[in-house]
Amino acid sequence: MKIAAVFALTFLTSLPLAFAQESDEANAVLQTERDLATAYLKSDAGGITQGVMEDYTLTDSMGKITTRADDISEARKNDPKYEIFENYDMKVRLHGDTAVVTGKTHTKGVSGGKPFDFQFQFTDTFVKDGGRWRLLAGHVSKLPSKPSTD
Repeated sequence: MKIAAVFALTFLTSLPLAFAQESDEANAVLQTERDLATAYLKSDAGGITQGVMEDYTLTDSMGKITTRADDISEARKNDPKYEIFENYDMKVRLHGDTAVVTGKTHTKGVSGGKPFDFQFQFTDTFVKDGGRWRLLAGHVSKLPSKPSTD
C-alpha cells in the first residue's frame, strides 16, 4: 500500500512540471508562428528561410501547392506587399516533436498591382528541428468576405 501511495504522490507532484514543459513548448510554437507572420509581413526572406523547412509546402484555398522556394522568391520580389499579415484565434496541439496550429489569418496588401484583403482559416504543422520549431506544411481555406457596413 505504501508503494502505491508513494507512486501516486510522485505522479501528482510531477504533473505541474509536465504541464509547464508542455506550456513552454506550446508558447515556443506560437512564437514561431508569430515570427513567421512578421517575416512574411516584412518580406524577410531570411526569416522565412530560418522558420520554414526545406521541403515545406503550402496548399492554398484554390488547391495550388507552393514551396519554400516560392515564398522566398516572393519575399525577395516584395510581391505581394503586405500591409497586414496577422494570425489570431490560434490553438496548438503538441505530439512529441510535432505541433499542429490552427487559427485564422488576416492579410491585406497589394499583389501584382492589385489590392487584396482576405481572411483565411489555417492549419500549420511544425516539427522540432535542431532544437527549434520550424514550419513543415500548411493549408489555408479562404473565409467568406464580411459584408460591408456602409
